[in-house]
Amino acid sequence: MKKICVFAGSKEGKKESYRIAAQELGKCLALNGKTIIYGGGSLGLMGLLADSALLHKGTVEGVITSQLDNVEVSHKDLNKLDIVETMHERKALMAKRSEAIICLPGGVGTWEEFFEAMAWNQLGIHSKPIILLNISNYYIDLYDFIKKSVDEKFLPLESLEDLYLVNNIDESLKVIDNFTKRNLKNWVLKTK
Repeated sequence: MKKICVFAGSKEGKKESYRIAAQELGKCLALNGKTIIYGGGSLGLMGLLADSALLHKGTVEGVITSQLDNVEVSHKDLNKLDIVETMHERKALMAKRSEAIICLPGGVGTWEEFFEAMAWNQLGIHSKPIILLNISNYYIDLYDFIKKSVDEKFLPLESLEDLYLVNNIDESLKVIDNFTKRNLKNWVLKTK
């Protein structure tokens, strides 16, 4: 897998570990020849990710809405930047271009992107590894909630098959390198 979608906050968060992780992920993906597909912003963890990847000669493609372009200030040095009209178009284009998803810490926008990607896996629209990069235990409660939803029979057990909670970037790359896509033809049978 060469094209990795990264969801990340447009803010840096309060912990230095979040900022370090964004920079290290950008560097690591660049040095491993992976193209980053992300939200196109220059601020927060998104900006740190892109800056680090570009510093290490990586390829970075952004997708941002015209509304967010005005607020977040799109990154001007990307290899490619698409400005679209709606969030749906933004997420659909990022999903279309990528083969795997890594979630850095972030807020409601990051969560919304994560949950839609997870829903698309469950509905058989795509089969991609979705990785929660659990920096400073940021995602542990969310992961536990998803497991509870499976236990309570609101989600099929298969929802956990493509979802990975990892504690470092090396684990993320191992997941991506070892992932096997599911057969999407029988997705309805697995959601009961």
